Amino acid sequence: MQAENVLKYVVSFLVEKPEEVSIREVEGEKNSILELKVAETDIGKVIGRNGRIAKSLRTLVTAASAKEGKNFTLEIVD
Repeated sequence: MQAENVLKYVVSFLVEKPEEVSIREVEGEKNSILELKVAETDIGKVIGRNGRIAKSLRTLVTAASAKEGKNFTLEIVD
């Protein structure tokens, strides 16, 4: 749950419509997936130029999930 909270906190500062940020956890056998959904106008801000922000968010989620002892991956959903 900590990885989800950290992700929501960071993303809410990146987007113009933080009330439309939603994160859903999909449990898997070995690792879980965090599905990030933002407003259609904010999708570019979350991905960033050449995917740099998305890569940074994935690194952040990986670090936060390691602290929990779980494996999370981040998917940005249209």
